[in-house]
Amino acid sequence: MEVEGAEEVTWSRETVPKVLKIVSTRLLLPQRDLISLLLVSPWLNANLISHPSLWLLIDFREMNNAGNRLIAALSLPRYRHVKQINLEFAQDIEDKHLQLIKNKCLNSLQNLEALNLNSCQKISDQGIEAITSACANLKVFSIYWNVRVTDVGIMHLVKNCKYIVDLNISGCKNLSDKSLQLVAQSYPEVEFLNLTRCVKFTDFGLQQILESCSSLQSLNLYALSSFTDEAYKRISLLAHLEFLDLCGAQNLSDEGLSCIARCKGLLSLNLTWCVRVTDVGVIAIAESCTSLEFLSLFGIVGVTDSCLDSLSRTCSNTITTLDVNGCIGIKRRSRDELLKLFPKLRCFKVHS
Repeated sequence: MEVEGAEEVTWSRETVPKVLKIVSTRLLLPQRDLISLLLVSPWLNANLISHPSLWLLIDFREMNNAGNRLIAALSLPRYRHVKQINLEFAQDIEDKHLQLIKNKCLNSLQNLEALNLNSCQKISDQGIEAITSACANLKVFSIYWNVRVTDVGIMHLVKNCKYIVDLNISGCKNLSDKSLQLVAQSYPEVEFLNLTRCVKFTDFGLQQILESCSSLQSLNLYALSSFTDEAYKRISLLAHLEFLDLCGAQNLSDEGLSCIARCKGLLSLNLTWCVRVTDVGVIAIAESCTSLEFLSLFGIVGVTDSCLDSLSRTCSNTITTLDVNGCIGIKRRSRDELLKLFPKLRCFKVHS
């Protein structure tokens, strides 16, 4: 018995600290692995739980029975300081679970900063109202591909969460310009905004964002073909913009793109299928956005080698990704020819 006791003491004094050192420095250790470590020994269990920094994330991505799992997790003392909850593509998470969390686990969500509800299709405006009312300090909110959420849900979000800087409402097809008005009025400091495939948005709503949210660094307008130059020109107001996705912007003209060129800090620009754009617009980008690292011109038949020459003069040392596939007016499209113009190129194809 004395030998076993000595081994236990050795385990707690030597092995446990070594494990904790490894775990505490591996911030990306999967949550499931971390929980498995709790079962190794009582000593390790106690020591792991005593480190709050290890329990700042609840990750139930793609897991079944996520609603009940989340309620159970938030009832545990170790998660009382949780900062991130990831339920992306999780199954069995509904409004009723979020209402229970509001009623029973309110104290566990006071420090929550990031909530991912991507593709949680059973959550509606009522669920958003419940969960956001418990997360006053939320900064990052993502609810990609939810067709049940309406402007009412966004109204609850802006009412309950005043500090959002990163918002993803991609694929929420029932949102209208009213939601953009609410975001513009409530989040002038928002830095990252994803509006992909929100098909009800119009120039009016987008202009509200562009005129109010001057801190935007990333704006995703992928697959939104209804906007016109009237809105696109106002993108020039975003002095801090670094990422802009305009894939499928069928109404974007050279005039609109020349205005966007005033965003001189752009690092990434997706112009895939912007079919009205010609050399004029791309040359304007080349002359102003000299730090560009990513550019897709995929499918634009109105551009020629002239725009590549201009890009090469200003961005040859920065561009690492360039897609000119489908640009039939560009004759120098081979890998070797592009590398002569852009020696740091590493990626030649963005779209298939």
